[in-house]
Amino acid sequence: ARPLPSLSVRIDLDAEGRIGPGKIQLLENIREYGSISAAGRAMDMSYKRAWDLVDEINRICGHAVVEPQAGGKNGGGAMLTPFGEKLVARYRKIERDAARAVHKELEALRSDIARPRKS
Repeated sequence: ARPLPSLSVRIDLDAEGRIGPGKIQLLENIREYGSISAAGRAMDMSYKRAWDLVDEINRICGHAVVEPQAGGKNGGGAMLTPFGEKLVARYRKIERDAARAVHKELEALRSDIARPRKS
């Protein structure tokens, strides 16, 4: 059977600023790896691109989402701020709630797509 179509959520906060799956994944990777460069590498993204995205999220939200961490033997890293943690959690909740709300429609869409076309 064909897999269920999935929903991708992008939140437009204003004309210039959006938060979507890529930015949220980057923040989750920063939380997991404790470093912006490692988080970017995990997504095949340069350190500069990852930093630019973090900077963009900070600008869009008007709050810092990442803070530097004091260095150990491998130098400093990065961690999410309490606001960054809250942003990720809220986005994932919106995503889950939206997916639940449209589940029946996604199933119907899958059925429509799976039906053979009449020629």
